[in-house]
Amino acid sequence: MPKQGMLVAPQPEAVEAGVEIMRAGGNAVDGAIACALVQGVVDPMMCGIAGFGSLGLYLPAKGFHGYLDFHAPAPLAATAEMWADRIEGEARDGYGFVLKGRVNDVGYQSICLPASLAAYHAAHSEHGRLPWSEVVAPAIAWAEQGWSVRPHVYKFWSDDTSPSLAPNPARLTATPAARALYCRPDGTPKRVGDSVVNRDLGQTLRLIQRDGAEVFYRGEIARAIDADMRANGGLLALADLAGYRPVRNAPLWGDYRGYRIASNQPPGGGPMLIQMLNILEHFDLAALGHNSVEYLRVVAEAMKRATVDKDRWLGDPAFMSVPLDRLLAKDYARALALEIKAGQKAHVPRFNAGAPAKDTTQVSCIDAEGNCVTMTHSLGMPSGVVTPGLGFMYNGCMGVFDPRPGRPGSIQPGKARFSSVCPSIVFKDGSPHLVIGAPGATQIAMGVLQVTLNVLDFGCSMLEAVSRARFSATSDAIDVSNRIPRFVTRALEAEGYEVIRSPFSYGFAWVHGLKIEGDQVTGGADPGTDGMALAV
Repeated sequence: MPKQGMLVAPQPEAVEAGVEIMRAGGNAVDGAIACALVQGVVDPMMCGIAGFGSLGLYLPAKGFHGYLDFHAPAPLAATAEMWADRIEGEARDGYGFVLKGRVNDVGYQSICLPASLAAYHAAHSEHGRLPWSEVVAPAIAWAEQGWSVRPHVYKFWSDDTSPSLAPNPARLTATPAARALYCRPDGTPKRVGDSVVNRDLGQTLRLIQRDGAEVFYRGEIARAIDADMRANGGLLALADLAGYRPVRNAPLWGDYRGYRIASNQPPGGGPMLIQMLNILEHFDLAALGHNSVEYLRVVAEAMKRATVDKDRWLGDPAFMSVPLDRLLAKDYARALALEIKAGQKAHVPRFNAGAPAKDTTQVSCIDAEGNCVTMTHSLGMPSGVVTPGLGFMYNGCMGVFDPRPGRPGSIQPGKARFSSVCPSIVFKDGSPHLVIGAPGATQIAMGVLQVTLNVLDFGCSMLEAVSRARFSATSDAIDVSNRIPRFVTRALEAEGYEVIRSPFSYGFAWVHGLKIEGDQVTGGADPGTDGMALAV
């Protein structure tokens, strides 16, 4: 049992809020939900009450271990063929399709059902300790009193480097309400140190503080959402909101070198994480050397094979049969490992590929009673839409659906699309050893994988584990951060690999985690963000 609690997340304001709630007598659930609500205020393009995600709970005193999965479903008005004639391409990493007019990517038609608030409220109602009103209060204060734009927020807001997906400055100006909140008078994104005051969001949160999630899904806020969608051609409607409930799932289990891995079910990214670990168990990674040429080749090929299987087999199990028994079978992993040992390169098909994308955020939390929470939540590619008077941005989750009918990721009314989010807990001798997760779109499972390997195979502290240079392979190319030496990548290129170097030293998901050793808890906030780990 840990001597103290700890919380880690990419936003210092949110970490502080969650820890203060726990210091006031709240448990890990109270702290994590307070943190998540503040994250939606101070990182409003990454997450929010109109987003989606996956929430893992391990509560030993209650004998409870499970997931609340809140993957945003497509609106009931969506159809499989609605955009089939608009396809221009697919993001190179598989995170979204490029359509004519960018209708799936930004604006009212890009919005799926907002799912996050329902999960926050359900988790707190069932497992929290403090009153809901106290858990919501810090987010209200940050919205109404204002917060300062941080470096990581500005970097994301000002990112206009994608040649295919809508640039983020265009999302900030997609609606007048968003522009008024997050842009300077000249229409450019607010810069580091600029203040953001969001009184509309404060008022929305006050209604939620008083009435819970009911007001958002079946009350005053729901009616305002419906009116705005009808006025602007959105697919989302009152019936979508009224019928929504988060999905309760058991953990998806795997094992790796004697450790037990608990992650989320599809359409989350847990199967990818476990499949990659199954493959890599057949290699002595420590003997290869961290980020050596052979280490990059082996891990990248495991990533590619998991990506191929994801594209072919992983989707919403309510709409398709997902062959988890086969994908996670040890014999299947052994066969894939033999291919890698033989030097075979996997091919990842892409439709006229464009550039990768990233977003999302994470909170990992443990309290002194051993309760653990790991939650990854997101807006997807944020829609840019803010309803006048409500103050929050909606998700843009329609952008990741496959506009081609008859595929695992195809559009169907009420269907959730695959997401790489994989909030996870690694158990050692029956007790939590790692509480981990990450933002980073399609790179999430790849980042969580590498940080997990850094701890389990290389003995890293959590801070060192999240700080080591990372890479990814979700296409035929291997993407590397700028701290991977060129003598390593030149050797990979000599083996016939295309290597794409990022200009950033930190990248390929922003992993945040806790490591528990006996009664000691240590945390690591990815240096690529503004975050921190803070003890209770």
